[in-house]
Amino acid sequence: MTFTSDVFDVETIELAGTTEHIVRGGRHLFGALPRAFAGVRRIGVLGWGPQGRAQALNLRDSLADTGITVTVGLRPGSSSAADAEAHGFHRADGTLGDWLDVAATSDLVLLLVSDAAQVAHRAEIFAALRPGATLGLSHGFLAGHLANEGLDWPAGISVIAVCPKGMGDSLRRLYRQGADVDGAGINASFAVAADHDGYAVDRALAWSIAIGSPYTFRTTLDDERLSDIVGERAILLGGVHGIVESLYQRYRTAGATPPEAYDRACATVTDPVARTISRAGLRAVRDGLSGPERADFDRAYAASYRPCRDLVEEIYDEVADGNELRSVVLNSRRLARTPLAPVSGSAMWTGERAATGLTDPFTAGVFVAAMVAQVDVLAAHGHPWSEIVNESVIEAVDSLLPYMRARDVSYMVDNCSVTARLGARKWGPRFAAALDQVVYPAADGTPDPAPVDAFLDHPVHDVLARLAPLRPPVDISV
Repeated sequence: MTFTSDVFDVETIELAGTTEHIVRGGRHLFGALPRAFAGVRRIGVLGWGPQGRAQALNLRDSLADTGITVTVGLRPGSSSAADAEAHGFHRADGTLGDWLDVAATSDLVLLLVSDAAQVAHRAEIFAALRPGATLGLSHGFLAGHLANEGLDWPAGISVIAVCPKGMGDSLRRLYRQGADVDGAGINASFAVAADHDGYAVDRALAWSIAIGSPYTFRTTLDDERLSDIVGERAILLGGVHGIVESLYQRYRTAGATPPEAYDRACATVTDPVARTISRAGLRAVRDGLSGPERADFDRAYAASYRPCRDLVEEIYDEVADGNELRSVVLNSRRLARTPLAPVSGSAMWTGERAATGLTDPFTAGVFVAAMVAQVDVLAAHGHPWSEIVNESVIEAVDSLLPYMRARDVSYMVDNCSVTARLGARKWGPRFAAALDQVVYPAADGTPDPAPVDAFLDHPVHDVLARLAPLRPPVDISV
């Protein structure tokens, strides 16, 4: 999508025959932030979840000595107040306060409370915003809810979004690594839903650069909502969870010991496959295998691609129709009474584990097929390539899977939003069932090789190669 900036350099890039525009980040741009944040003297961050905490800290560090104050707003009695104070936000100096008071006194209000809380308290938050303020979001959930209910944004308010393509903990850790490697961080998309003073684009870009985004691309709130919520339910969280659980049981049934099954099913994905994709792209996973191993990869890929694509299409339809949003709102009422249990209770996580660093070719074929299936669904629905590869590939290997590698699946899934956690729990078992009932029987026969042929010539390989130089040479510390 085309956009211009009065402050930052906008680059044109060609991706698979399409033209996109991006802005590169980096700490050398921090001096331009006050100019880009035109008219903003106070940024209010509402919420202290993973994104709220990370973004408040990153913004405060980036805007030090600029005269722009970052204030955290919490609900009365919030259990997060002590942690916010421990991180240097205090009521005494006005950098910590009641969320509605902070909303009323801030020029840019970042609404980073949970999606369910945004829905439940939308009216009072909107009423608190002062005329001419800018409302910032990091997710399209609220936009989808408003559309479902036939509602709109408050009059006289600019509405922007900056959506980091990774969990809050990754955002903070990579930002801190950026002190040594300029530009280290999490890529982000931005969107403008309403611009009442002409500064919305530059404010969004400044916000993205200030939280450490190596590069920022434009989208719409609707596209962001669709791609983000679909991705959480598919390859980013739910899909990979269901895939590794199913593969673990397949290998155990075939006689593998628990450590061997874990190594082949999960460690293969989180270690050699994720690292290879991050550094060299999807095709490099197959290229790194020998003849017989490559045949196993092809057999698994060919059998997996269509069933996984069918599932991702179903997820996309459910998100587009609003069903997934309504489900989150409904279930959040239950969660207020009964918190979610961890998802790491299966034998794969509670038993003995091992990680040799070797690639199981069958596992690799299944995982890469599911990832490409999501790429193709988003492409078929017209999403821009930057959004497609960030939501389907980069976020998985550079932000999420390192957390599962470090500890377990709960450490990855449950560090994300409630929306993501609910989606992973709902759709992960569907992926496992598809593998058990459709993929394995097909793989044990003679699957159609057409999906592999399409994979070898897929435009995603060129897109990843084009975007790879924009990624700082760091690995997330967990």
